[in-house]
Parts: sequence; structure tokens; C-alpha cells
Amino acid sequence: MANNSLTASYEALPKIVKIILQLFLGALVGGIYRILRFLETKNIVTLLAGILNFVGLGLIFWIVDLVTEITSNKITVLAA
Repeated sequence: MANNSLTASYEALPKIVKIILQLFLGALVGGIYRILRFLETKNIVTLLAGILNFVGLGLIFWIVDLVTEITSNKITVLAA
């Protein structure tokens, strides 16, 4: 992964900023993050998770992403 990628920029944000973003824009941030991660890694599961995030599973991904941001300071579930 390139150091100047958008996902790396998001991961470099302070933990409190990422938690606030997740609280208010979680489904949007999670979906965009996974789609951008797909463009970097070409992992099709990540792309499918990003699309599913926008078409109906946003609430589930929002909760999971919020928990993983709090516990591991990174979106980890289905974002390989």
C-alpha cells in the first residue's frame, strides 16, 4: 500500500477524529473506505462489502466499524 493513499491518510488521523467521523458519518465513511481499499488491494470481497454497505447493510457495518475503530484504531472487518 502506498504511503500517500487515501486509506493511509484516513488511518493516520487521530483516534478521536476517526471515532467522531464514525459516529456521524459511519456508513458513508466505511463504504468509501472499503471501495478505496479495493482499488489499492484488488480484493473483491472488500469491494463487495463496500457495495453492500451502501445498499442495505450500512447499519451493521457502522456498528462494526465503530467498535473496531475504538478497539484497534482501524477499520478491519472485510477491509483487507
